[in-house]
Amino acid sequence: MKSRAPLAGHRGEADPLNSSKKRAENAQKPGEWGRAWSVDLLSMLAVLFVLCCCPVLPIYYYISCTDYQCELSTPITKLVGGDVTLTQLWQHVPSVTAKAAALYAIWFTFQVILWYLPDVCHYIIPGYRGGVCLGAVTPAGNRLSYGVNGLQAWIISNALFLANAFHFRWFSPTIIVDNYGPLLIMANIMGYSVSIFAMVKAYLFPSFKSDRKFSGNFLYDFLMGIEFNPRIGKWFDFKLFYNGRPGIVAWTIINMSYAWKQYELHGHLTNSMVLVNGLQAIYVVDFFWNEAWYLNTIDMHHDHFGFMLGWGDSVWLPTMYTLQGFFLVFNPVQLSQAAAGGVLFLGLSGYYIFRAVNHQKDSFRRSDGQATVWGSKPKYMKVEYYSSDNKKRQSKLLLSGWWGIARHMNYTGDLMGSLAYCLACGVTHLHPYFYIIFMTILLVHRCVRDEHRCKAKYGSAWDEYTAKVPYRLIPMLF
Repeated sequence: MKSRAPLAGHRGEADPLNSSKKRAENAQKPGEWGRAWSVDLLSMLAVLFVLCCCPVLPIYYYISCTDYQCELSTPITKLVGGDVTLTQLWQHVPSVTAKAAALYAIWFTFQVILWYLPDVCHYIIPGYRGGVCLGAVTPAGNRLSYGVNGLQAWIISNALFLANAFHFRWFSPTIIVDNYGPLLIMANIMGYSVSIFAMVKAYLFPSFKSDRKFSGNFLYDFLMGIEFNPRIGKWFDFKLFYNGRPGIVAWTIINMSYAWKQYELHGHLTNSMVLVNGLQAIYVVDFFWNEAWYLNTIDMHHDHFGFMLGWGDSVWLPTMYTLQGFFLVFNPVQLSQAAAGGVLFLGLSGYYIFRAVNHQKDSFRRSDGQATVWGSKPKYMKVEYYSSDNKKRQSKLLLSGWWGIARHMNYTGDLMGSLAYCLACGVTHLHPYFYIIFMTILLVHRCVRDEHRCKAKYGSAWDEYTAKVPYRLIPMLF
């Protein structure tokens, strides 16, 4: 459930020809924007659905592949038809092993160690932004410093995995897929543990009291989180750590383990497995290259830390985002050259749009509206809002370039890349296509959620902006 979308309200600042005074009068009262303060019936039903169904899905997908050839409907049809009982299905649920527990503990501890290492990449890699970086202003007016060193952690982790695979042979490179079930349970233990800890911490020893939100509904607060930036000490930030480490660092390692397993089982590596590994690696490297930019995304700027992020980044991301590689271990697919070329083109095109849109916004924001957009002076709107400390602040909404075509063109590129991952697996099974279905629901919902927040934040100025940029995802359609 990795979110990659920049916050709409940070696209730029406002048109100097338009007065912001009238808009400010129509903006929200201090502190109303951001995560909800109260919960309606529909939101409560969604909370119950997520808490009850999401933890079941990774285990169900594991069972469908390991015992039913990745046929998603087979376990359910057999259960409904009486061929198997619920007890018999439950016997397929993996259990923790000492090996998996040790492996997970070593991996997690290693990532914590890497988290505290000073970043050297920004000294030696031209153009890379790392080291100590400032985050966005929180609803309560706080602005925190972050130690950005994710690229360094990814390089060290993946280099050690490859060095072991080709030289040291301390462990088999298939160790992850060989212990997938027990590791899945360990990830769930971590996800639930950190979510419960975050809930308790929010009540007993919060890091920033003024940035907490209580809805009065225990389950909603558990899911969405109470604390905005829970930390241990000055530098260990739960939200940035769990968003980037250990799940995304492991993403490419998990995929490589799948590739090694496919070669071990079938004696060759299919072009579909190469495409999945390559295209997803581009996204992972892009995430860490732009980790400083990530500090201004909706995850970091709006979302509080609860089960959604704690469990989601511990379990959902490393399992459901790597479905294609897991599927290809059991169902190797060799695409024709034309099909492989089409998938590669779609994936690279989606990545280009995703990155170009985000880069355009980031350059505009960092230059305070001075950077050119497609070679021309940018058009933008100046808007004002209040943080919960009752201070009036300004933001800019970009009207030029990609942001003038649609309000979330970065999501469009993201969806193109997601579809490419799935198409690489052929069209015979639904199993690998869960990712594009999930991402479509996630990003469409994120469009609505993001814009609801922006409406609350900017008031009538947001209506003026949407009138100038009427489309959300697909120009002329939606």
